[in-house]
Order: sequence, then C-alpha cells, then structure tokens
Amino acid sequence: MARVRKQAGAKEKLYSYAPWVVLEPYEYKGRWQEVFAKPQPLALEIGMGRGNFIFEMAKTHPEMNFLGLEVIEEVLNEAIERMEQRGGVPENLHFIWINAQNLTDIFAKDEVSTIYLNFSDPWPKNRHSKRRLTHSNFLKQYEEILKDGGLLQQKTDSRELFEFSLNELAERKWQFKKISLDLYRKLPEDNIPTEYEAKFVKQGLPIYFLTAMKKS
Repeated sequence: MARVRKQAGAKEKLYSYAPWVVLEPYEYKGRWQEVFAKPQPLALEIGMGRGNFIFEMAKTHPEMNFLGLEVIEEVLNEAIERMEQRGGVPENLHFIWINAQNLTDIFAKDEVSTIYLNFSDPWPKNRHSKRRLTHSNFLKQYEEILKDGGLLQQKTDSRELFEFSLNELAERKWQFKKISLDLYRKLPEDNIPTEYEAKFVKQGLPIYFLTAMKKS
C-alpha cells in the first residue's frame, strides 16, 4: 500500500463528518443498532480504504447495516468525499476511525454478522505475522464478536497471506464455505470490487478469495 501523505486539518475535517463517523465507538459496545435508522444485521469492513466496496454494498443491501473501519484519517476523509460526490452516504452506512487491535472493546459478543477483509496489509516478514488480520489473535476476537453462523470474507492479491489465512482458520476450526485461487476465473455476479481489486485485475493478477464461518 502506498504511503499516505499527512494533511493539515485532517482530524478536524473528520470530526465534521459526525454523525457518519462515530467519534466515540467504545460507547456503543452492545448497542450499535442505535447508530442506524433501524436494527438490521451488522457487517464490518476492517480497513475500508477509499470505500468503494462498502459504499456499493450498503446501496445494494439496504436490508443490512454496515460499518467501515479505517485508521488513517486522510483515507477516511477521501472516502466520504467520494461518497458525497456519488449521491451521499447511505443511511445504513457509518464509519469508525480506529485501529482494529481491540475489537472486543468496541463490539459485544455476537453483535456482528459479517466481517470483510479486503486487500489487508500482508505484512510479509515473519516477525510481523501477528499484525496480519487473519492471525489467530485477531481470529479469537472475530469469534467473540461474530454471531453464530457469522462469516468472515477475505480478498487478497497476496498468495502468501492467503495461505497463511487458510492455515490459521483451519487451526481454529473455522468452516470454509468457499475458497478460490482466482476469483475472476468464475466471477460471482454479485461481486463488488475494491479500488485495489480493479487495479490488480487490470494487471492480470489473480484475486484470492475465501469465505469462512466461525466455529460453533
């Protein structure tokens, strides 16, 4: 991922986007449905980037509520700006500006229905493996906040990260629902691409994909 240039006033600009951006996410643990217009299954994208995926998902699935998590304020600002230019942020979509390290401090047990990991940083060096979003330390948190039957969906261009994810999920007894070593070889009709995805596909790179259900 390219380094993002810091911008003066980025935090202040982010604050101006409240209530789309939930500025005190810890206060909503166990009651995230209060943020939305109506209670519906809650999906979380960790590392939403510039937001095309979660924006289109929210528009396509009005029967669900969506939260986009992003730690870089400049990126989140740009995402919201883009959505405003495309007709505005859907009412079933909100954002949290925070690191994903402590999800169990933000979400209660069984509060989330689906987690999306799209083109997460692969952290290729072994000494950084604990930072990968499919490391067992993160999977334990997902297992806590996902409801029974809850799903984890991953897309990545990194074969190494994908193999690591498969091994970590298998070790913790997650049930694989779908695995693809080249998503675009048989592309699902309902696929919504991210910005990175579109770029990688143009370069002829395979997109690795999995969906797994948390162990019961």
